Amino acid sequence: MCRNIKTLFNFDPPATDDEVYAASLQYVRKISGFNQPSQANKDAFNRAIEEIAIATQNLLNSLETTAHPRNREVEAERARARNAKRFGIKDLTE
Repeated sequence: MCRNIKTLFNFDPPATDDEVYAASLQYVRKISGFNQPSQANKDAFNRAIEEIAIATQNLLNSLETTAHPRNREVEAERARARNAKRFGIKDLTE
């Protein structure tokens, strides 16, 4: 699917409304094929984003786990390490 949509469940602190909205926007862009809709499709595009954001938030609120919440900084560092390995990028913090 879309690599820009990030996992939002089981983080401490929980996903924000902005993160849920951004994931919804990426999803609608991906399935519609539009980065920006035409004027004729703008209302349907925005309505879909809002409805998916609500469904996503309901899902996140309903899910249960016994796993410890993940740390955003640790997960971000793991993602950087995977990308460096995948793309052969040297650590830019050196």
